[in-house]
Parts: sequence; C-alpha cells; structure tokens
Amino acid sequence: MYMSMSRCLQALMLTLCVLIAPTVLAAEKQEKELPPSPGTGTSPPPDLGKDRNGNPVDLSRLKGKVVIVTFWASWCGPCRKELPVLGHFQKVVGRDALEVIAVNHKEDRRDFINVVRANRNIDLTWVPDSQGKLNDAWGVRSIPRMFIIDREGHIALRHIGYSEESLPGIIDEILSLLPEEVKSRPGGGQQPNSAKSSR
Repeated sequence: MYMSMSRCLQALMLTLCVLIAPTVLAAEKQEKELPPSPGTGTSPPPDLGKDRNGNPVDLSRLKGKVVIVTFWASWCGPCRKELPVLGHFQKVVGRDALEVIAVNHKEDRRDFINVVRANRNIDLTWVPDSQGKLNDAWGVRSIPRMFIIDREGHIALRHIGYSEESLPGIIDEILSLLPEEVKSRPGGGQQPNSAKSSR
C-alpha cells in the first residue's frame, strides 16, 4: 500500500499552509505587470542564464516537464519559506516530471550564495540575477512571483504573491498539468517498479 502522488501533494499543500500562515504571503495582486518578452506572454524567454554552477538553463530543453520558475530574494521572508516547500514538492513529484527553477531577484552574489548555502539540502536549480536582466525579461517587478510552465513549454499560470487561501488552488493547478501516470505514482517521485533499484 502506498500514498498516491495526489494525496502526497495534498499533504504537502497542508504543510505549506502551516509554514506560511504565520507570515501570510503577500496577497495576490490583480495589477498588470509586463508579460514576459518576447512574444504574446504565453511563450517564456527560453534562456534563463546560467545556474550557480555556470551551467546554461534553457527552458526549451525542459519540454515534457512541468516547470515552476519562481523569483525570490534573501530579504523576502515569504520567498525564503517557499523555497524548501518547492524543493520538497519537486522531490515528491520527481525531477523527471517537474523542474523548479529559483531565480534570484537582483541581489549581489554574496547574498545569493548565503541563501543557497543555507538551503544546501534543497535540490533546486538556483539561478543568480544580480543585474536584474532575467527579472526584466520576465516582467518581474515584485516578489514573490511564480510562473508555471506546461509540458509544451507555454506559460500556463502566473501568480503575483500568494495568500494562504490561494495555496490549495495553486497545488491543484500544478497537479492538473501533470500526466496521469505521474499523479498515480507512489509519493516520493519514483515509479513503483523503480523504487527498489534507486539509491
């Protein structure tokens, strides 16, 4: 007997609510922000610069996965609480189906590295952006800011800040983009027949 992916993610959503409730995240704003450029706003800029290890982050190579691109900063308490939860979320789903990319919001390298080191056990794709070029390209003016990209590589959903009440809906939105075979896996991000062979 195992917990299905959907049930595991629902449990994760409850954990997220508990973690964030004391400092309720900035309420979702309906204000207009610039859509990511180029294009109509449904196709994100494919180039996300380089990760903390200097490897290029190219969204076009991640087609077939659901991708979460979140913008954060060290001074943003809600962002700092979000990062470990997103890391756990990615682990539960499995990196073959979900990729979380955490882009820093215009901070110097030292602040960026300090947060990465403090979260060394979180397996995210960490991307620095001290000059703000990625933030500008994606039209990000305030944080937390999240883009959810579907398996075809289009921006399916955007969130500007999140309230505690919006979290169940965000989890449901992401679940709706995952294929059925992923949602029916045991919790832990592994297919049932591969669980014994993994280390």
